[in-house]
Amino acid sequence: MNIMLFHSTYGLRPAVHAAADRLRAAGHEVWTPDLFEGRTFETVEEGMAFNDGIGKDELLRRAVLAAAPYSDRGVVYAGFSLGASIAQTLALGDEKARGLLLLHGTSDIAESASVDELSVQLHVAEPDAFETDDWLSSWYLQMRRAGADVEVYRYAGAGHLYTDPDLPDYDAEAAEATWKVVLGFLDSL
Repeated sequence: MNIMLFHSTYGLRPAVHAAADRLRAAGHEVWTPDLFEGRTFETVEEGMAFNDGIGKDELLRRAVLAAAPYSDRGVVYAGFSLGASIAQTLALGDEKARGLLLLHGTSDIAESASVDELSVQLHVAEPDAFETDDWLSSWYLQMRRAGADVEVYRYAGAGHLYTDPDLPDYDAEAAEATWKVVLGFLDSL
């Protein structure tokens, strides 16, 4: 499977490379574009401030440019938190998308969004201040209305970015459970 894996607001950190290596070891081809052009951050606040300075349109432009050379192959769009929201936007706009893997995040869905049974898998902490229960319920219904086949996995007690071993949110048990399900999902596409 061809996978375009987008980083979180922390930037392209070691955890993203480790995730890509895990996916490659399972036989997938993975690209990890650096939307922050080498910048990484120690706190979510620093990353969000940098992200706000770039702006959503510029981040999406960078993501589209990164994905364009590979999109004809049929890409699974994937991402962590901020990267998940970018992956979602790209997948919903790419008729050749093979799947959408969201780790720790979602995004708004355009009313006009329409996909043909796009397989979507979301992994998120429970509770998660960035992905509240009300938001996730609404998001799920909107994705289903758009035509997506959606699976949602919640991890009780885990922190927001629980798959990153270098962050305080890390939860080894939830991270391993996530990767097990993710690999099965990718094998099913």
